[in-house]
Amino acid sequence: MNLTTDHTSGIAIVRIGESRLMYPLLADFSGAVASLLAAGDRRVLLDLSKVTYVDSATIGCLMDLYRQTTAAGGSLKLAGVQKRVETMLTMTGAHNFLEMHPDEASAVTSFGS
Repeated sequence: MNLTTDHTSGIAIVRIGESRLMYPLLADFSGAVASLLAAGDRRVLLDLSKVTYVDSATIGCLMDLYRQTTAAGGSLKLAGVQKRVETMLTMTGAHNFLEMHPDEASAVTSFGS
């Protein structure tokens, strides 16, 4: 799976480089985020700016990662969500839990200091 992880201002930023985030890739994706949580990261930002399509399994995975992050006392946010992906998140009600920001910079700012 094409993803990178960086840290800035105490925030773990996971940049997904895939255009389609679907079931076959979810083990690597969720494993990367789970590793961050296990390492003590509590502020996690998922940069989805390159992702143009998600399936229902991905939405379930995002909700599970939200649950894990919240249970660890942290917060999980999304940045750069494309319109088609935002529509899927809204249709399923996931947008009620997953905070979305138009770009990485505004998402990083939303975490505060």
